[in-house]
Amino acid sequence: MSAIDTLPPLREVIATHQLSARKSLGQNFLLDLNLTAKIARQAGDLSDCDVLEIGPGPGGLTRGLLAEGARRVLAIEKDPRCLPALAEIAAAYPGRLKVINGDALEIDPLAYLTPPIRIAANLPYNVGTELLVRWLTPPDWPPFWQSLTLMFQREVAERIVARPGSKAYGRLAILAQWRAEARIVLSLPPEAFTPPPKVSSAVVHLTALPEPRFPANAAILSRVVAAAFNQRRKMLRAALKGLAPDIEDHLTAAGIAPTERAEQVSLEAFCALARQLER
Repeated sequence: MSAIDTLPPLREVIATHQLSARKSLGQNFLLDLNLTAKIARQAGDLSDCDVLEIGPGPGGLTRGLLAEGARRVLAIEKDPRCLPALAEIAAAYPGRLKVINGDALEIDPLAYLTPPIRIAANLPYNVGTELLVRWLTPPDWPPFWQSLTLMFQREVAERIVARPGSKAYGRLAILAQWRAEARIVLSLPPEAFTPPPKVSSAVVHLTALPEPRFPANAAILSRVVAAAFNQRRKMLRAALKGLAPDIEDHLTAAGIAPTERAEQVSLEAFCALARQLER
């Protein structure tokens, strides 16, 4: 019996269902239920929320979210081998867990969720960044989610919270911090996982802001930032020359020296440049 519910320990679950982690699916199982409960608590008060979880695997975090009082959990799992283990959790929490076998990149979760909605996941390494960018760049804002509590490789987590002037600062930092409050809330060593990955991991909590920090057209800002950081070693007048023939004038009007490099430019200044280009 586990510490958080009456279900078996996760090591027993994966042995029973013969669930070896598959590298092709970006799987690394987190089997310590005390840790999964700790991650669930970082998501905040879940009692009045539906929670979307991507890649639950054998269900460690799923159990933590349900034990912490989540109203309902929608778990999207690509690996059919994990479905029997997740079905046992659903039976232990009647009416509170729905499991969909499929690709999270192809499924519309809003067909199954009722607001308010939070997202909490130990994201598979191979799709984590793509999912985050999708959640941060919807056509309308505020988004469908109130908060994201997501585990990434430590390097990715640091890119999300990075500040100007650091090597980690780039597109992810701009997209995350423009529309959300982002902070690292938990760090995990490789040995916390089965099998242990080659890198450390970290949990990032992002709270959606009611509106972006600074006005800017989302599509233009995205193009500016992508071009700027795609050639981050170049001066901006060279990196951005494809956006406008008179890019130096636009940079100067936005208060940015044309000789600056992308990693030195603040979020506010990038937004000013996006507005300038829109004009």
